[in-house]
Amino acid sequence: MGSATTQALTATEAALKATRITDLTVTRELFLAARTIAESSQLSSALSAWGVAGEARADVAGRVFAAFQPETVALLTAAAGQRWSSLEDLIAGIEALAIRAASIAAPSVDIEGELFEVSRTVAANPELELALGSRLGDASAKGSLIETLLTGRASEATTLIVSSLVQQPRERRVRALLTRALRLVADERGRTVATVYAATAPDAAQLDRLRGILAQRYGSDVALNLVVDPAVIGGLRVEIGDDVIDATVSSRLNDLRQRLAG
Repeated sequence: MGSATTQALTATEAALKATRITDLTVTRELFLAARTIAESSQLSSALSAWGVAGEARADVAGRVFAAFQPETVALLTAAAGQRWSSLEDLIAGIEALAIRAASIAAPSVDIEGELFEVSRTVAANPELELALGSRLGDASAKGSLIETLLTGRASEATTLIVSSLVQQPRERRVRALLTRALRLVADERGRTVATVYAATAPDAAQLDRLRGILAQRYGSDVALNLVVDPAVIGGLRVEIGDDVIDATVSSRLNDLRQRLAG
């Protein structure tokens, strides 16, 4: 990520914090705007031209998306007025605003947990992942497929995020899109995401203790995603970003085998 994009993301996130979000309308419109920009070479050029003043780019965005809610237009003009390292970063930045807006609009919904489960479902179904990630499939059909699959299984917020992302993968793997979305939601809520692998599901008290230990270590609330994997044998493996805390029996056995072999 270039320095220009880093600064642009900071500015747009600040604009979001100053915006009143009450429902998923802003999220829906931001995702639509991201698709519109990606699909229009003329609009893409107008919004990403380095030689054009930020105010002029913001004015273009304001006129093109004037029919949207005022809150959405304000966010789009704020994004268009920033300097981004690339057009791709601008589009991804608008998507990030959409995901964060969904998190704000549905504060009581466990969007992180639902996105994690969707990612697990995709990982377990190669044909589904191929269908969603293929460049040959119709974008709207992919969105409809997700809506069908998630009806009654996930919230409206999660369904909107996933169905919107799969319609515009832009050479990105579906699971990577879902992981990014999960982290954005968690970040918007001031949480760190941890994936816990265990042979059997820990009880609520054990999970609470683990959550407290991790929160103390990382200085923030922690959202736990649990994976039950018999191969673990015993103990826990915790992954937080690039950090791995491996206290599993299988890990200790592997270490022992390596020492004996060496």
